[in-house]
Amino acid sequence: MLLALIALAMVVLAGPGTKHGWWPWDIGFTVIKWGTYVGFVAAACALILVLMLAVPRWRARPWVPVTALVIALVAIAPPLIVRNQARGVPPIHDITTDTADPPALRVGTAYGGAAVAAQQQQAYPDIKPLVVKAPPAEAVQSAIDAARSLGWEIVSSEAAAGRIDAVATTWWWGFKDDIAIRVRPEGTGSRVDIRSVSRVGRSDLGANAKRIREFLAKLG
Repeated sequence: MLLALIALAMVVLAGPGTKHGWWPWDIGFTVIKWGTYVGFVAAACALILVLMLAVPRWRARPWVPVTALVIALVAIAPPLIVRNQARGVPPIHDITTDTADPPALRVGTAYGGAAVAAQQQQAYPDIKPLVVKAPPAEAVQSAIDAARSLGWEIVSSEAAAGRIDAVATTWWWGFKDDIAIRVRPEGTGSRVDIRSVSRVGRSDLGANAKRIREFLAKLG
């Protein structure tokens, strides 16, 4: 039981501990990794004890191994789900509606080029620029309103240049993801492009594509 509780505590606290600055993000990743290992050991031990309940003399407290098994399974389930999710998306963390000319980020992160663009196109073919009927100045304000409604922090905005810089904070780990929004004239309306980049990790588990879709849905 104790081993299962330790595993659950490690998995549950890894994200919030990173978010609140108790430890660096890499330590948080290590905590959840070892929490998963401990969870597997706890689950194996608990399963053995559950099977031993078939012997009448070992049924003194049957709820203990059963409860321990449930706790251990709860501990290892989230990491396994995330691992499975990672296998279904490309190992990239820089997503944009314009892979040929991505909006420049305030932090100056260089775009990965054709290799990243090809992976994005294959995984997220729906991520494209949005053309709206509003003129650029109005579209910029609408983009700011949409970003704020999604809980993003507006770092800077230049209506004349058609540029908005924002930061989104992930709810579990507290990671900061950088966002650049660009608005340009398009006919009588405006074309809106957006780029969302994770500061940490190689794969974003599809988070940046999801964020862009939500923003474009709000704006459209």
